[in-house]
Amino acid sequence: MKFEYLTRMGLFLTAALITTPLVALELKETPGLDPSLPPIAERVPAEPLIVDLEAKGRKIGKPGGSLDTLIGRAKDVRLINVWGYARLVGYNDKLELLPDILADVEVEDGRIFTLHTREGHKWSDGDPFDSEDIRYYFEDIVSDENLTPSGLPPFLLVNGKGPKFEVVDDTTVRFTWDEPNPLFLPELAKSRPPFIYRPSHYLRRFHGKYGDPDFIAKEAEKVKARSWAPLHNKKDDMYNARNVELPTLQPWVRKRDDSDLRFVLERNPYYHRVDSSGQQLPYIDKVIMTVADGKLIPAKAQAGESELQARNLSFSDITVLKKGEKKNDYVTALWSNTKGSEISILPNMTVKDPVWRKLLRDKRFRHALSLGIDRNLLNRVLFFGLGTPGNDTVLAASPLYKADYTSKWAEYDPKKANALLDEIGLTKRNDDDIRLLPDGRPLEIIVETAGEAQVQEDALELVGEMWGEIGIKLFAKPSQRDNMRERAIAGDLLMSVWWGFENGIPTSEMPPTDYAPVRGDALSWHAWGDYYETQGEGGEKPDWAPAKRLMELYNAWLTSKTPEERTKIWDEMLQIHADETIHIGLVSGVRQPVVVKDVENVPLEGIYGWDPGAHFGIHRMDEFYLDED
Repeated sequence: MKFEYLTRMGLFLTAALITTPLVALELKETPGLDPSLPPIAERVPAEPLIVDLEAKGRKIGKPGGSLDTLIGRAKDVRLINVWGYARLVGYNDKLELLPDILADVEVEDGRIFTLHTREGHKWSDGDPFDSEDIRYYFEDIVSDENLTPSGLPPFLLVNGKGPKFEVVDDTTVRFTWDEPNPLFLPELAKSRPPFIYRPSHYLRRFHGKYGDPDFIAKEAEKVKARSWAPLHNKKDDMYNARNVELPTLQPWVRKRDDSDLRFVLERNPYYHRVDSSGQQLPYIDKVIMTVADGKLIPAKAQAGESELQARNLSFSDITVLKKGEKKNDYVTALWSNTKGSEISILPNMTVKDPVWRKLLRDKRFRHALSLGIDRNLLNRVLFFGLGTPGNDTVLAASPLYKADYTSKWAEYDPKKANALLDEIGLTKRNDDDIRLLPDGRPLEIIVETAGEAQVQEDALELVGEMWGEIGIKLFAKPSQRDNMRERAIAGDLLMSVWWGFENGIPTSEMPPTDYAPVRGDALSWHAWGDYYETQGEGGEKPDWAPAKRLMELYNAWLTSKTPEERTKIWDEMLQIHADETIHIGLVSGVRQPVVVKDVENVPLEGIYGWDPGAHFGIHRMDEFYLDED
């Protein structure tokens, strides 16, 4: 990574993982591979990514074996492309952004991105991966209105304008925008990235511009596609792992389509990473994902039926899992959950009821609700005191963290809460001692839950008792995720309970998308997010000062040039959230159980989250190996 990027963008895109000179490395064949495959020197890139495991405090592993894990539904097979976490650039466990699939990235002035692929890199079927595969994505997929009628995705647009794209040579492409685009590289590192490359040698057969019309017609008939475009889209399945014919760059690839209950993912013999002893990664030959009832997965993990399990496990399962360790010879590692809060109560700022809208936007009301919650009691009752009581915000592991963000308006002070409610004018009460709204209705708050986490319902029961002490009645309403979103869209959702901010450990280089009203799927402010996403064609223009400022700051981040600018923007946004109590977070830092049975190089202390994190991905699952004993 060129040093001008480090100084101008502040991202740690260095070649830190490449610590062993290639000339001194003797590549070793992987036992058990198909003997008809080319030798390893012809399978890996001319300059593979060489991982110094000992420098990372890990052991050099032994290749081979199958790892069993459980998933709650068939479509979760796509998680193999999350856990494998091979990305053009990706985060390490220090939240540094590093080249991975790419050999290098050069960035000039925050707006010119030159990407260098690795010479000799190959897809899982042995076909070359090079500039043509990135060109095909940009020119023949996202720039083709037949395949992408909505036009270029947002991360490729700056002020509504796309980049100039150039193929410099076989291993080099360049994206050039008129203004800085700090969204571009973080987007490529996501758990579900846009995959700005495609196996062009495979997909062009189904493209109307390149493929044989008769072949396309026959293939379209097989899947009941009306034309080449829906056929192509069906074949183009980089994330979901449903098309077993599609080549990949990930460490494991699905090659069989013989079951929807048991998925076998096999090692990619052309994978680009090797360890410092010359062994090609991944170490594990096969990952076997077996579908089980999600409610039974904790019991099955306790019985030793999974060798690596975090999916479908929660904090409430820790006691049971710990009891089974000795009998079934596994360890329950406790990783830090990276959500801003394990449980967050979300007032809907764009609810259509005018009385409630005015009240919810009064920060004194939100402060009173927050002050009326004894978070220490919640932490003791629900999480054995192991969490951190406080707001829904960034965690201490984030370089943006300030203690005030967690504690402001989060202490338990029912006297102060009552005083604030009186100050607003909510002084009248009914015979049940419940305060009355200005129009005479009782102050009864319906908090909807998706019914996906028992701990949320347990928390609401406790919060309801606490709010009763300040004259507020809470009704928990079981619902479903889709229904809640529909009610938010209609403006009928008053308040909901959800997990906190997905990314509680951001750096200044990560976009503050969740902290601004720029997404229509946000339960706190759907109408504002819809307005932003549709560029004013839908939703409502923000008419609440904090929301307008958050949107301005988000737009400023999108055009920022330096880490200092982005840090200042993040700080102000986080301070607004702390001052306004937009989300009512309860407890953060709750531990995620990770069952490990006969698998080495799995850290006992880790972080578990979606973005950044990719569940196991940030800890590099391709470096895990099986204990032969």
